[in-house]
Amino acid sequence: MVNILLEGFDIDTPWLYEKLKNYIMPFHTVAVIAFSFRDERVKSLSDWEALYGEQNGKYYRGIVDGFSAYGISEDKINFVNYFADTKDSAAQKVKTADIIYFLGGLPDRMMDRIKEFNLYDILIKHNGIIMGYSAGAVIQLAEYYLDPDEDYPVFGYYEGLPYLDSFYVQVHYVGSEAQDAAITRVLAEREKVVYATAFKSGAIIAENGKVKLLGNVKVFTK
Repeated sequence: MVNILLEGFDIDTPWLYEKLKNYIMPFHTVAVIAFSFRDERVKSLSDWEALYGEQNGKYYRGIVDGFSAYGISEDKINFVNYFADTKDSAAQKVKTADIIYFLGGLPDRMMDRIKEFNLYDILIKHNGIIMGYSAGAVIQLAEYYLDPDEDYPVFGYYEGLPYLDSFYVQVHYVGSEAQDAAITRVLAEREKVVYATAFKSGAIIAENGKVKLLGNVKVFTK
């Protein structure tokens, strides 16, 4: 299994492409897990489609074009739709995908919806490529933390998917006081390395127990 932890969905940028082209192949199929939306902003199918729908979805084109750079055709990219898919159809999309792609947003709500759709065990059994950005990066950790921000006003630890458990990740790192305080706390309480991926310029690849740092990633140890 290969885990790819990203800052954003612009996977076609040159500094990422040169590395990811060794993993993402034209024949791959992709299941996009679009479950990380905010409840207050997405309450219906039309709301969901305004973000991820093929017709003028805010993020659709950027996500699809990113994979197109690697030769993956649009018809091989399936979005798991919270409002339109059934548990069975969602499971089929995940089971038949070579790449599972988790989107940014709220990782805890994404986990809630994964469990609601009975996808947890199916996702854990996936043996291909797991990738995601922001929330979709941290959810790949057995346990992740979130530093205080507008969505999460209080520091907290959260349950992720148990693909990786030897490190923590601080996404969108800019060296803020809140971020550094959170990192210091995690080092003291969990005693594991923290990789801080710089805002829009860092990424991590974990392959068979080996970690590769791409771009601007700061390493914090106790």
